[in-house]
Amino acid sequence: MPTNGTSDALKLQFGLVNQENRYLTAEAFGFKVNASATSMKKKQIWTLEQEEQDGQAVYLRSHLGRYLASDKDGRVTCGAEEPEPDCRFLVAAQSDGRWALQSESHQRYFGGSEDRLSCFAQTVGEAELWAVHLALHPQASLLSVSRRRYARLSAQEDEISVDSNIPWGVDSLLTLVYLDGKYCLKTRDSRFLGHDGRLLEEGGPSAAYTLEFKSGKLAFKDCEGKYLAPTGPTGTLRSGRCSKPGKDELFDLEESHPQVVFQATNNRFVSIRQGVSLAANQDDETDMETFQMEIDKETRKCMLRTNGGTYWTLVSHGGIESTATEVAANTMFDIEWLGHRVGLRASNGKYICTKKNGQLAAVSDAVGEGVAINQSPNCPQRCSGGGRSHSRSLSGEDEQFVLKLINRPILILRGEDGFVCHHKNSNTLDANRSVYDIFDLLFNDGAYHIKGASGKFWYISSSGLVCSDGDTPEDFFLEFLEHGRVGIKGKSGKYVRGDKGGTLMGDGETVDAASLWEY
Repeated sequence: MPTNGTSDALKLQFGLVNQENRYLTAEAFGFKVNASATSMKKKQIWTLEQEEQDGQAVYLRSHLGRYLASDKDGRVTCGAEEPEPDCRFLVAAQSDGRWALQSESHQRYFGGSEDRLSCFAQTVGEAELWAVHLALHPQASLLSVSRRRYARLSAQEDEISVDSNIPWGVDSLLTLVYLDGKYCLKTRDSRFLGHDGRLLEEGGPSAAYTLEFKSGKLAFKDCEGKYLAPTGPTGTLRSGRCSKPGKDELFDLEESHPQVVFQATNNRFVSIRQGVSLAANQDDETDMETFQMEIDKETRKCMLRTNGGTYWTLVSHGGIESTATEVAANTMFDIEWLGHRVGLRASNGKYICTKKNGQLAAVSDAVGEGVAINQSPNCPQRCSGGGRSHSRSLSGEDEQFVLKLINRPILILRGEDGFVCHHKNSNTLDANRSVYDIFDLLFNDGAYHIKGASGKFWYISSSGLVCSDGDTPEDFFLEFLEHGRVGIKGKSGKYVRGDKGGTLMGDGETVDAASLWEY
């Protein structure tokens, strides 16, 4: 079965927005619900659960782990610890993308405003319609349930093809764009998928889809009531003839791991092109030079996966090969973030260095300190000198690599309080918005420049504010510190964080929840 390194699809989380543009909110006090919030934060996020054997009813779980329920009198509560019969709702998706939620037990519809919510309406009116605002990070991989293949921008760049065994490289990154209650699918070159399979420069009704859920899977309904599905031998993604979603029309969203290339001090890229041994001996970046970074949730160590599904692993005498098929201690590496460069420490406590012939070996005691290597006749990395033992000195930079992120040409950041978005009336950035802005991420020798839609660049002002109107680019450094989270460090060595007022600052002394970002 194809997989991109995660065993589960992303949980479907969203906010529900009523006709007054207010979000359904679960309060901790008394497990009450209301629809008063103007933005989507933690209390406004709901998780959809659906029984595999029952494709109809759904459960809505709050951030407190309690379930929304309605009794026979229409009274709405959110205190159930386990899904009960009164927690079962039927979703009726409307043509405009909104949902009507009907109690399965009592056949009444859920709606209202502020703290006047009930589930007692016999018919659907404006007060009973909810817009669905996904709370997932919008950049993800799209997996076809029926074909077990991933969607990607085709080699000819004229369609989205569902034909990839693994979501590899920048072409496999899709962005879900929320627009007036519906969603568009955007490719890495900022084109939108039209319902006829064509890629459009601008979004519009023909590129907007209503989201529907069936057995925990996702379906995209177009403006004509038909559903996206892979068609033909290459799996061209387009609307088919079906007006009801079957297996062919169902998809999973999966987390998109960062994929990177490493450039050694010999200015060549680390590759597996020559076989199982890893060596910095290539001048171009292909799939053979691209590695997926998977950060372990508990240890925060990094596994590096090849496009063939194997992992970097430490072997005898310090050699580094791409032969591991399962995660183990020898496949885990610590990354030291050194500004424009990184160091990699293997499970033997030694740092990976680049040898004269380009091969990698974990034999150095520190980054930036030369060491002598004594090689035995049995060393798998021995150079051409017969079977004699010998030694040589490595330069102080042989343990340093340039790490380049290749599958995030655009950047969308979400922190603990919401998305990063331009402030309406200034050159600063908000870090607590329910909508996001898309930024271009431009690589610069181990650092990155961040550019907005206006063509202006991010920079950190003397007062510590992150501003977005720079005429000249400023270096920022990405540090992949946790599973699904990145730290962003400015040239001063301080981290970008969201403050309590929701402003993006560049004055974080340490990494904490306020300075870790979904990307």
